[in-house]
Amino acid sequence: MNILITGATGNIGLEVVNQFKANRTIGNIIAGVRDIEKTKKNYPELNDIELRKFDFYDISTFDSALDNIDIMFLLRPPQISNIKKYIAPLITRIAEIGNIKIILLSVQGAETSTIIPHRKIELLIIKNKIDYIFLRPSYFMQNLTTTLYPEIQHSKLITLPSGTAKFNWIDISDISRIVLECASNFNKYQNKALTISGSQNLNFPEVVKLINLITNGEIKYRSVNPLKYFIAKKKEKYEIGMIFVMFVLHFLPRVQPEPEIVNTFYDIFNENPKKIEEFIRMNIKKFT
Repeated sequence: MNILITGATGNIGLEVVNQFKANRTIGNIIAGVRDIEKTKKNYPELNDIELRKFDFYDISTFDSALDNIDIMFLLRPPQISNIKKYIAPLITRIAEIGNIKIILLSVQGAETSTIIPHRKIELLIIKNKIDYIFLRPSYFMQNLTTTLYPEIQHSKLITLPSGTAKFNWIDISDISRIVLECASNFNKYQNKALTISGSQNLNFPEVVKLINLITNGEIKYRSVNPLKYFIAKKKEKYEIGMIFVMFVLHFLPRVQPEPEIVNTFYDIFNENPKKIEEFIRMNIKKFT
C-alpha cells in the first residue's frame, strides 16, 4: 500500500509522517512537497522516505504525485481558502484516476457550516464518489507553539477575537495516531466522519492562567473585535486567505454552542487523550 501525505513539512503533517515511520508495516510512505531539494535540506527527518513534487497551485504536479497511490492524507494548506480554484481540480483528478481513497483532515463541526473551507472539500469528495474518511479534530494545542507563538515569544501576549468562547483542546500526536489507525483499517471507517476531541473545554483566559501557573509566567490574553484583528493581521502581512481562516477558527466559537466532547480516541485506544497541562509541561521552555 502506498500512502501519499500532503502537508508533510507542516506541524501536523510531520507528526503524521513520524507516526507512520514508527509503523513501517503499513506500507510505503510518500511525502508530497513543493520543493524536493529544499525539503531534503531543511527536513532531514524526511530523507528516509520517498519525496514527490506536489503543489496545490500547480495542476501539472498532480499525476506524478498520485501515481500508484492507494490512500492520500489530504491536509489543506491554511492559506488556501479558494477551494473551487485550488482543491477542486485535485479532487476531480483523483476521481478520474479512481481507486485512490482519501483521509481528509477536516475540523470539528464542519458538518454544520457551509462557509468553512473544510466542509466545501468534504462535499467535493462526496460529490465525486471517492471513498473517504473525514477526521474532524478540535482545536490544536500546538497552535500555542506555532501560529500564536510569535506574539507569545515577543510580547508575552495572545491577541484573538475569541472573547471567552470555549475551545476543545487536542494534541496533534493524538490526531496522528488516529490517522494511522484509519489508514491501517480503512474499510472499518470507510465513508464515515470521526470527530476527534480532547477531554477539556477551556477558553483562552483559562489556558493562559494554566500556562502562567505551570511556568510561573506572565503571559496575557487580549480579546479584540474582528475589525481590529483584521487590521492587525494585515499589518503583519498575513495573506487574506489566512486571515479569513484565523478569523473563522477563533471568532465563530463565540456564536456557536460549546464544543462537544466525544470519546472517539478512548473508544479506539482505550486511553484518554492528552490534557493541556501535559502539553504545557512538555513545552515549558517555549513558554518561559
